[in-house]
Amino acid sequence: MLNRIVIMGRLTRDPELRRTQSGVAVTTITVAVDRDYQSRDSQEKQTDFIDVVAWRSTAEFVSKYFTKGKMIVVDGSLQSRKWTDKNGQNRISWEVQADNVYFGESRRDAQGGDYAAPSYGSAPSSYSNPPAENYSAPAGGGFSEVEEDGELPF
Repeated sequence: MLNRIVIMGRLTRDPELRRTQSGVAVTTITVAVDRDYQSRDSQEKQTDFIDVVAWRSTAEFVSKYFTKGKMIVVDGSLQSRKWTDKNGQNRISWEVQADNVYFGESRRDAQGGDYAAPSYGSAPSSYSNPPAENYSAPAGGGFSEVEEDGELPF
């Protein structure tokens, strides 16, 4: 079985860090995620508002570095929660349990710059990209050698 979800959107409010009775950090956020298509009637993009729960160090990271309106990428699993409301009706809600959280934009991007966003995740630091000389183009793949002047051709 596989239960994996990745969403990217903007926070609808500032995260609020809370602690359980045993002292475990937890924060709940709502992420506004635009759909990839527009409504036929209004020609406007539709937006989904997805609840996300982060625990422990991920919760502390979110509450420290993210604020309302910031772009966030959440990697986690989808879970349901069932309860009975005050009228005796059975209810269910769906939320993403965050495993990893990443910046969706850099500070410079948020202010109109143009470089790649930094990210945060739980992968060990030993997971790094190997040096470029370890890569080779597949035979007949239409690739050409890049000159070693430090500049990329795109």
